[in-house]
Amino acid sequence: MDVVLKAVGLGVLVLLAGTLPCNVLFVANLQHGRGLPWSVPLITIWIALFWRYVGGWGPPAETAAARRESLRADPLPGALWAWALAAGLLGLVALVFALRVLNRVVLLPAQDASAFAGVPAVTVIPLLILSAAVAGVVEEAAFRGYMQGAIERRYGLPVALLVTGTMFPLSHLDFTPVLWPYYLAVAALYGTVTHLCRSIRPAIVLHTAGNLYSNFDLWLHGRSDWQAPASAGALVWKTGADAAFWISLSAFALAALATFAAFARLAAVSSSRRSASRSGA
Repeated sequence: MDVVLKAVGLGVLVLLAGTLPCNVLFVANLQHGRGLPWSVPLITIWIALFWRYVGGWGPPAETAAARRESLRADPLPGALWAWALAAGLLGLVALVFALRVLNRVVLLPAQDASAFAGVPAVTVIPLLILSAAVAGVVEEAAFRGYMQGAIERRYGLPVALLVTGTMFPLSHLDFTPVLWPYYLAVAALYGTVTHLCRSIRPAIVLHTAGNLYSNFDLWLHGRSDWQAPASAGALVWKTGADAAFWISLSAFALAALATFAAFARLAAVSSSRRSASRSGA
């Protein structure tokens, strides 16, 4: 249990160090000088310094190796990158359709896009892009790097995924019980990719891509249609299972099957790489 508590504590510290300064700058930009995305270069500099530090750069020298190991950001060969991204993107598609199915079964909480009201597109678009990248870098460093790695080595991957999937909404002060399986699925997706690749780099790309989709969907529609129904009347236990519900359910099933197949291939490529490394050693 000490390992879990320490890993969770370090992960949360990494999360706060990366996100708090960025959030302050994001909010300030939306409230002051909103005609220009003036916070973008400042946030970019902060995230660059953050990435280097959590990866082992800077003082104290005695923690450099531990920080580098905890981040788990080693480079990968092309084949592993390709299958990691294929499996992850198919998984994201499956999750979108899963939310659409869940969306018809229970009433999910709506998202709020009011912060963007009146802000010109020249400011909103760069901030949405950068916020997706910041989330990808910081949250993967915190959850799949510092938090999952230590727990995984001590207790195995399933326990690590359970902890990270629970801590993600808790750390965002956004724990909705009905969405807990969704957060576990997200943790399983990014966490398994990281486990097989032994690097958080593909998960960063996938996390950023997923956030780009959700950020722009929220901004363009005022709410995420796939996450919050327009009214409780759309629930299938009131309206019945219509064609749209069955299409979403079928699309989810197909995307899930494709995801499992891609992960099986990723696991095979990862195993071959490890075997070749051992042989070379």
